[in-house]
Formats: sequence, C-alpha cells, structure tokens
Amino acid sequence: MQELLQKQEIRDEIKKQIILESISDKYCRQILKSTIEKPKSAMMISEEENICLSTVYRKLRRLHDGKLLAISGSFNRDKKKYFLYMSKIKDVTIHCNLEEITIECVLNNVKQEDIN
Repeated sequence: MQELLQKQEIRDEIKKQIILESISDKYCRQILKSTIEKPKSAMMISEEENICLSTVYRKLRRLHDGKLLAISGSFNRDKKKYFLYMSKIKDVTIHCNLEEITIECVLNNVKQEDIN
C-alpha cells in the first residue's frame, strides 16, 4: 500500500530556527530517527541509541517544546505513569541561499492509536 506524504513548508522564522537547531544536534537527530516508525519510551531510546538517559530526557523536552515530538501517557501494570514519544516529522529538506532559508518537512502520520 502506498503512503501519501504530507509536505509542509515552514514559514515561521522561529519554527525554522527550532528545526535547524534540532537537526544540527546529534542526539536530537538520533531521537527523531528512532521514533519515526513507532513510539518509544525514554528508556528504550536511551538503550537503543546508546545515549545517557538524562541526555535523552533533556533532548525530549527540547523536541517536544519545539513541537517536533508527540507524547502520550498511560499507566503500566504497577499503576506507574509512563510516556511514549513519537516523531512528528519523517524528513526535512533545507534550501539555503544568501538571501533566504527555505525548509520543507514531510510529516509523520502520527495517529492517536500509534502513541497509545
């Protein structure tokens, strides 16, 4: 089955800056890449990507504040709350010339059932 890609040109300068800073950060890129296909917990990301857990949490907050990451919460069997994180973007294209930077994102199809 073929997937329809949703592209979005980013026009807001603040959002452009957030995207540029996030993709220039090695750990943010790893987290976004790791959470494209399925939602993951901070612990899973830390183990799979070999990133210190405190760094993962710091970068997750940054990505969520920049609206590049979806978060859902639930309770496990022990009645403890846990969160799952999923990238809102699949791909970023940047075109840069001396006058202007244009950024286009391919959106990830983040459905509520994907992050629950």
